Amino acid sequence: MFYLQHRTPGTDAVDLHQRFHRAGIGLSVSELETVINLISLVFRTTAKNNIPAEELAVRLAGSSNKWSKQAVQVIRHVWSEQGKFLTVEDTIKSTVTAGQLVDLQWKMGMTVSSSSCKSLNCPYVTVTLKVADTAGQITNKSFEMTIPQFQNFFRQFKEMASVLETV
Repeated sequence: MFYLQHRTPGTDAVDLHQRFHRAGIGLSVSELETVINLISLVFRTTAKNNIPAEELAVRLAGSSNKWSKQAVQVIRHVWSEQGKFLTVEDTIKSTVTAGQLVDLQWKMGMTVSSSSCKSLNCPYVTVTLKVADTAGQITNKSFEMTIPQFQNFFRQFKEMASVLETV
């Protein structure tokens, strides 16, 4: 719900999986991602159609036998407490965005040698981006750059910063 309210950049399924595992709940990461997407869809659709908590509970209970009574009660409770903070504009924003950068980490390394070359001595920069996609799933993307590539990357960021200062 916090993701849909733009209070967090996304939902880290791997972190949730570890917390569930410690609590004795045996779901795989992919199963947990499916649950997160389903609940997110339920809340977005409910906000879009302005459905009250009681009607949501009735619809979920009557829709299929996959929703346990406890699950319906929890969703009704969360919607009645937090749904008022979720507006239609927020749901539109969350479905149109391209993702959000959560974290950026970098490290510098040196390739000393390889199986085909004994003396490389080639510096490189590894960048890891933690990105929340439009569904709120957080993924890590890593890539390596040569020093000239990194310097070009840095120049482009400086250009973006200067343009942002003029806005």
